[in-house]
Amino acid sequence: MRFSYDPRYNIAYLRFHKKCAEVETIRISDELVVDMAPDGMIYGIELLNANEQLRREDMGKLLVINEETGEQTELPLSIC
Repeated sequence: MRFSYDPRYNIAYLRFHKKCAEVETIRISDELVVDMAPDGMIYGIELLNANEQLRREDMGKLLVINEETGEQTELPLSIC
């Protein structure tokens, strides 16, 4: 999995798989796009207007939680 941010366009992308198949881009809302293969596999999620969306609740931090162990890792996001 890979999380990237492009400040030129203010877009964040969470990639689950490299695009190696035909992928359809589905616009869920004005700020959310999902890349999905015909078999239903999700390849990635794109956040438009990302700096606003990612700073809403967590003060610009990405919190990764292992639900089984409760272990948490907090990563600051350098999003302007």
